[in-house]
Amino acid sequence: MPPLPYYPNIKKRFIKSPKIYIRDSGLLHALLNIVSLDELSGHPILGHSWEGFIIEQIIYSLPDLFRSFFLRTNAGAEIDLIILKPHSELIAVEVKYTASPKASRGFINLLQDLNCISGMIIYPGEEEYPVHRNIKVTPLTHFLAMLDQQQ
Repeated sequence: MPPLPYYPNIKKRFIKSPKIYIRDSGLLHALLNIVSLDELSGHPILGHSWEGFIIEQIIYSLPDLFRSFFLRTNAGAEIDLIILKPHSELIAVEVKYTASPKASRGFINLLQDLNCISGMIIYPGEEEYPVHRNIKVTPLTHFLAMLDQQQ
């Protein structure tokens, strides 16, 4: 099931409309006639394709009682994926297709507003490292292993 909008009762104004994900990145690339990694690397859809692929992999791997949401404010701040653990703990996930991602001010503020236990930025690199007090940059494989340990 794709993530639903998450709108807690805090002072910010949230967008409650659904976010559209193309869950099959292979189909997306075929529809856009992208046939090689080189073509994809130079295409403006690259970031959206990466985000959809990563979110699909995470949702597929979530333990049974975990739920997924996204969050976007009218001011443009967003969290690509919010994972709600069974005891109401939140993990915020941002997906970035860049070699050295940074936590945006909006992401940091939303993490604090929601009292998330942690924030993760998933990127195509190999290393895991902190970028803020409770925010780490991590590859998808590390994040999925962490989820697997929580089952």
